[in-house]
Amino acid sequence: MAILNPGMPSIKWALHVLVVFVHTCNGFYLPGSYMHTYAKGQEITTKVNSLTSIETELPFSYYSLPYCKPPEGIKKSAENLGELLMGDEIENSAYRFNMNVNETRYLCTTDPLTEHDVKLLKQRTRDLYQVNMILDNLPAMRYAYQNGVKIQWTGFPVGYTSPNSKEDYIINHLKFRVMIHEYEGSGVQIIGTGEEGMGVISEADKKKASGFEIVGFEVYPCSIKYDPEAMKKKAMYEIIKPVNCPAELEKAQIIRPQEKVSFTYEVEFVKSDTRWPSRWDAYLKMEGARVHWFSILNSLMVIFFLAGIVFVIFLRTVRRDLTRYEELDKESQAQMNEELSGWKLVVGDVFREPDSPKLLCVMVGDGVQITGMAVVTIIFAAFGFMSPASRGMLLTGMIILYLFLGIIAGYVAVRMWRTIKGTSEGWRSVSWFVACFFPGIVFVILTILNFILWGSKSTGALPISLYFILISLWFCISVPLTLLGGFLGTRAEPISYPVRTNQIPREIPARKYPSWLLVLGAGTLPFGTLFIELFFILSSIWLGRFYYVFGFLFIVLMLLVIVCAEVSVVLTYMHLCVEDWRWWWKAFFASGSVSFYVFLYSINYLVFDLQSLSGPVSAILYLGYSLIMATAIMLSTGTIGFLMSFYFVHYLFSSVKID
Repeated sequence: MAILNPGMPSIKWALHVLVVFVHTCNGFYLPGSYMHTYAKGQEITTKVNSLTSIETELPFSYYSLPYCKPPEGIKKSAENLGELLMGDEIENSAYRFNMNVNETRYLCTTDPLTEHDVKLLKQRTRDLYQVNMILDNLPAMRYAYQNGVKIQWTGFPVGYTSPNSKEDYIINHLKFRVMIHEYEGSGVQIIGTGEEGMGVISEADKKKASGFEIVGFEVYPCSIKYDPEAMKKKAMYEIIKPVNCPAELEKAQIIRPQEKVSFTYEVEFVKSDTRWPSRWDAYLKMEGARVHWFSILNSLMVIFFLAGIVFVIFLRTVRRDLTRYEELDKESQAQMNEELSGWKLVVGDVFREPDSPKLLCVMVGDGVQITGMAVVTIIFAAFGFMSPASRGMLLTGMIILYLFLGIIAGYVAVRMWRTIKGTSEGWRSVSWFVACFFPGIVFVILTILNFILWGSKSTGALPISLYFILISLWFCISVPLTLLGGFLGTRAEPISYPVRTNQIPREIPARKYPSWLLVLGAGTLPFGTLFIELFFILSSIWLGRFYYVFGFLFIVLMLLVIVCAEVSVVLTYMHLCVEDWRWWWKAFFASGSVSFYVFLYSINYLVFDLQSLSGPVSAILYLGYSLIMATAIMLSTGTIGFLMSFYFVHYLFSSVKID
């Protein structure tokens, strides 16, 4: 006999829909921009980003140098918030190709170089500035050999300096190699989050979708001395004979006043087996990958092993202490108190109000906001939603997350304020401080750095309009949400203390060494979990390398959270054992002191790994951004340690029978 199930029709209907969906949609692709297919002979345009240098870290506009301008005029591409903050200035360029057509073309001849042009070109050449060109959202890649090792770079130099004659030569001929993959449409849907926003391609017509997709973009630059008078007679984009890059310096285009520079380029299309979803693999491939993985894995295993030992020993010690204390009768407990004089003696002072309670609540609230932003951002990046193909998306996502997490920051800060004070009075002030504390620090540092960038006429300087946008986002989204979170915090039940606080504070015994030494030293263990990853992150920011190992970064972050919590709890317990009941701030800075070592490591990286960084302006920019990073790490790690210590102390003293 068949048993009728009323849910069967709905299940069959759902399975039917699923089968139809799978049949019509063969695949999805999330990272990067959506795919473009080009027909043979179709015109392809290139774009240029800001000129960048690892020598100065000051980006400048491509057209600040005497390069050929496109006939339709210079047009800026729409940029997101992250691109603007990073100093990107993406514009159209004069270089354009016809799909799958190999050709050599003349571009333009400049007017005679002025003294200003020569000075600027020489300065940009000697500061190792790179031209960053983009084709179909792929940056131009250049290969060079150094000491027999093949090195991969993005972009090509403005020029080069002869080691013998000390003369400077401009790069005026570019050989492009475009890797293409022949694509035939098959009803595939592709979803992307690229520079042009979300896009969906759904082509049922195979002929309409077929064509060529760009899967690689390489450039080989050289300098060639042309006859300017003969070249100037040619029209822009006129086909010319293929040229060979000369090896002799006499045949290269020197940079000097009254010189007329002719620009040419050639393009070669090469068919490739690389598919479009895999085209970024060449950029994201890190040199010395095995060493990278092994170092991180080794660090994770060692730190996890040490943290596990500390945690197990600590749990056994506290549990034995509690068991012994609770098994004694009242007279024995009094005798034990006189003999042992440990954390049990500060029972009447352990929850006494700390110094500067408002500042502590504000820093904890901001720390929760920064930690939440970091965790969610790394998770999204690990799943490919913030690919390097989507320029500026990582920074844009971080800012948006930070703004909306203000509601949690306000809630945590005000609830902690109510717990400490026992009243909701002053919650508006706490909420306002939470909304303005960390953003205010960042705003002051960025304003100082921005004046420096304005003085250097760099594209990295934030325009006034962007300042107004950031301030509007701050006060129209972050501040109201933080105040709303604070209001919700006043409605939540405050955390009740398990013991009463005495009216007269207990005297703290004198110690042989200051407690801040122990607090400062506690930051070394959390620093040990992240310093290897910190090196790769700094290299990504300051040396122009791609960083895309967010899976490992997430593991490091989780391990950092565990170690910060354990270190802070252990240090809090040690202070309570010596009858020091002022544990609040010490618990915060026990794990927060890792930021001190991060900032010291940043200085070490500046001195030993960024030796090419030249000038005080570049050093000030580096130290300013490093200070912002260290402050964020201090608030985040300090909050993790403090909250864990608070709940540990609450649990510890709620487990003891107190008369």
